[in-house]
Amino acid sequence: MTATATDDTARHREKMANRKAVQDAEVASKTIEKGLLIVHTGKGKGKSTAAWGLLLRALGRGLKVGVVQFGKGAWETGERKAVEAFGDQVVWHTLGEGFTWETQDRERDVAAAREAWQIAQNLMNDPAIRLVILDELNISLRYDHLDLSEVVAALKKRRGDLHVVVTGRNAKPELIEAADLVTEMSLVKHHFAAGVKAQEGIEF
Repeated sequence: MTATATDDTARHREKMANRKAVQDAEVASKTIEKGLLIVHTGKGKGKSTAAWGLLLRALGRGLKVGVVQFGKGAWETGERKAVEAFGDQVVWHTLGEGFTWETQDRERDVAAAREAWQIAQNLMNDPAIRLVILDELNISLRYDHLDLSEVVAALKKRRGDLHVVVTGRNAKPELIEAADLVTEMSLVKHHFAAGVKAQEGIEF
């Protein structure tokens, strides 16, 4: 190894050692452990998909998970089929008969959303469940199928050890304010615009 290469290696090692010290100090300063309210929103693809990643992570840690899907009753999804292998470690409910533009019946949509919300509250109150995913709840809130203030109040009052993930476009400002973590998926490019249809293993 040349002298220059040796100097470069030493500088890199020193730089990384300094960075590690800063990172270690930052991590050590975080001492709070609590259940999180997580919101995945935005126009980009990946909101529910990210939630399924958290579901898989929780299952890998032996945690029991609850899922309520708002308005996706017409879909037979790969993720639901996959979690069947975990048995009663996952409690899964899909409510509704499809998205609101498919049913075209507000009364049925409201009734389905209210039923889904009641089930969601039951799951949130079950001490055995540590993660609850409320998939597309933002859509029900956007179309006023549920009372926003009631939903936000219940989410704020969740158990101290319960993580809740809410997905869907157009998250309400009140929900964003209440959340611990909010990620907005930005649309940069989507194959749908090029005429590619929804496909198994990607969209459902």
